[in-house]
Amino acid sequence: MPYPSTHKPQSREKILHSAAKLFSHQGFDNVSIDNVMADAGLTRGAFYSHFPDKSTLYAEAITYAAKNRFAKYTRGLDPQGRLAVLLSSYLSREHFEQDTNPCPLAFLATDVSHRDPLVRNTYTRVYQGMVKWLDKLSSNSPMREQCLAATALMIGGVAIARALDDSETVDELLAACLQQSLLLLEGGANANG
Repeated sequence: MPYPSTHKPQSREKILHSAAKLFSHQGFDNVSIDNVMADAGLTRGAFYSHFPDKSTLYAEAITYAAKNRFAKYTRGLDPQGRLAVLLSSYLSREHFEQDTNPCPLAFLATDVSHRDPLVRNTYTRVYQGMVKWLDKLSSNSPMREQCLAATALMIGGVAIARALDDSETVDELLAACLQQSLLLLEGGANANG
């Protein structure tokens, strides 16, 4: 009996979900194809009907994770409301302590720098998309430099917070990054002076 037409897309979705989760927390080198497929509840043989190799999966998992991470901020709120929700949710303990759906930009920043051009290009495109999206969400039409600085605060803040073992410092860091990101994106000329 043949599989329904939805089987292959659903299997691919399971693989990408598992890969995004595992890679985000363990990095490329510490996750095998077998790990991903076991987490997805599928056999290793099914992997190759979806992806030619682990590096391609890694690149696609970065895009998948980013789309899923930011999709919830695009529904039901005006652009300015989405920006406030995005920044406060992104720069929160809940974000970096969660098991699923973390931002690959923050969770994989150092890991990606050691990967092949396909992976680095994917990461670059996701990052560029985040910069453009912040610009669209801001009511103040910030300059590109302000969006670049805000994304650096967001991504860097989460990446550093994950490495710290002092709760008070983590909270201070996240709050400072949130305040400065809001100032950059909504403070206009005041952010520069």
